[in-house]
Amino acid sequence: MSDQLPYAERAVRGPVACAAAGRVGDIAGALGEAAFLSRCAARYRAAGFGAPGAAEERSWRNSWPPLFAALLRAGLKDLQVYLEYGTPGGGRRLDALLVGATPGGGLGLVVIELKQWQTCRVLDTDRVMRSDGIVTAHPVHQVAAYRSFFQHWRPDGAPVLDVRAVVALHNATSAEGAVLAAGAGEDVGVPVLTAEDLVRPGGELARLLLCGDLAAPSAGQVKEFEAIRWQPSSRLLDHVGADLEGNSAFALVGDQQDAFVRIRRAAARYLPSPGQDGAPEGGGEGAVITVSGGPGSGKTALAVRLLGRLMRAHPTSRPRFITPSGTLRAHLHDAVRGHGAARELFPAAGSMRSTARQAGALIIDEAQRIKRTGTGLPADLAAVLEHVPLAVIFLDERQIIRPDEGTTVEEIRAAAQALGRTHHHLELTGSFRCSGSAAYTAWVDALLYGTPIPWTGHTGYELHLTEDPFRLQQWIEHATSQGHTARTTASFCWPWTRTRARGATTLPLDIAIDIPAGPASAARTWHAAWNAATTLTDPDGRPVAPHSQLWATHTGGHQQIGCIYTAQGLEYHHAGVIIGPDLTWSNGHWEAHPDQSRDESLRHLTPDQYLPYALNTYRVLLTRGTHTTHIHTTHPDTHHLLAGLIR
Repeated sequence: MSDQLPYAERAVRGPVACAAAGRVGDIAGALGEAAFLSRCAARYRAAGFGAPGAAEERSWRNSWPPLFAALLRAGLKDLQVYLEYGTPGGGRRLDALLVGATPGGGLGLVVIELKQWQTCRVLDTDRVMRSDGIVTAHPVHQVAAYRSFFQHWRPDGAPVLDVRAVVALHNATSAEGAVLAAGAGEDVGVPVLTAEDLVRPGGELARLLLCGDLAAPSAGQVKEFEAIRWQPSSRLLDHVGADLEGNSAFALVGDQQDAFVRIRRAAARYLPSPGQDGAPEGGGEGAVITVSGGPGSGKTALAVRLLGRLMRAHPTSRPRFITPSGTLRAHLHDAVRGHGAARELFPAAGSMRSTARQAGALIIDEAQRIKRTGTGLPADLAAVLEHVPLAVIFLDERQIIRPDEGTTVEEIRAAAQALGRTHHHLELTGSFRCSGSAAYTAWVDALLYGTPIPWTGHTGYELHLTEDPFRLQQWIEHATSQGHTARTTASFCWPWTRTRARGATTLPLDIAIDIPAGPASAARTWHAAWNAATTLTDPDGRPVAPHSQLWATHTGGHQQIGCIYTAQGLEYHHAGVIIGPDLTWSNGHWEAHPDQSRDESLRHLTPDQYLPYALNTYRVLLTRGTHTTHIHTTHPDTHHLLAGLIR
């Protein structure tokens, strides 16, 4: 769709991404219908949000009736309402969004955040602890970020928007709501309404809901709102784009720089530029560029730098960055946390198809992790190749770690050619991890895939074999005390308790490794906890263990053991690696033992089927450290092999 068309003609066609939409009175009347929630769930799935879980549907049943009772009492039955309104790419879903007409003829938007809480404990202006012990974002700042989205993603030519935000605690008392409101810090213009507020007289309630001056929007105004094609404002693009492109940590060298130049040339050919007359030089053909490279070759650094460049040089192409790695995405969100509206630049992998229909340029990192359900290219990736004028796909085929993953360069090339798309393949051969030690990554590849060779050392990089996990843990603690990031990882060879008791302040010590008696020591057992599924805090709200997706960088992560899913795509100064009983060296070769894995998607495989996934997993874990790697193995023959290689 050409960006040279009048704004109204450039609108995205099709239904708004949400669970339900209509006039308040009509939705309120439908709430009592037995099939209403089923219709909402179907539209929710069709919007690309996935299947709503039991907790999601329970929140709908509990929160929607009191909300609509309040809206009717306030005389707002003719306002337009959207439930579970999705921002571009599905990055966020708003509980409820009201749209009305302002006295000046513009559109007034009210974002409503619904909470079923009665009480919570305010930890600081950004976080609260719910009564079940879960730490979450402060609702006032959460909904203020949604308000910021509409303010920063309104494109030129779109209707003028007056955006407001409200938090509704429909089970809380006024006193409980006052505690939450006071804990938000400075006044950000977001009122906190409680059960007592929601039953106030009509006019007063309308004002509390920030709707006192809003009238029913005309059908044309509703259509105009739904036609808005949300995209970052030039101010946001300049700010975040400059941060991403100009960050010295992303300095590009060697084949990184060569790849950057070639991709920029392709972007200039296939994407529109500001002030450009007519269509891009490449017309409607489009291009697919694959970029492959091993651990530490700079794929993610190049991908992030490229996003910043495309945002500034080709803003109307609506560039986006998608990764199937939830851990990497969490770190990207963390990196732009000062620009709340920038989170939309990193949509979830589950929304890849819907993003492909909107974006003119799409960067995909860790593409080998994209889920597949059969033979051939994954359907999500096929949609990208079909719709996106410029797709840049980063992958490493030796980081395929599950049977339901595994996209290859050859599959992408064949699919691109079948669609008549130009395909270019670029290789990154450098090493920017392991103190620039290509020698170390070559040693790891020889160990796992070829003939193991002795480690002869490399200036600036250290490799050690650790006799027992107690010493490994001591080394990690010491490195952390010196101000370095140090983490230990292991393959999934021990049980993993996924839930913890309400109010728990410790993690279960699921990992147990028996150390036999030595000449001067008694037998003992080392215990450790896996990384935490959700943030763990002490009784005073101080972080004890970070959320698993931020385990590699946030305070306290060194005290838990990470896994392939929390380490892949990331790095830290010092890496401890535990090679468990699922991979052993016997009779001069590696042997796989899927029965030793606790991963249900892998345990059913034969040893020959499991072996490549095990080798790839340990390749990832062994190449996370930028300065040092310490290895411990639970198998005597494997330890003997490594002892002969690591002097």
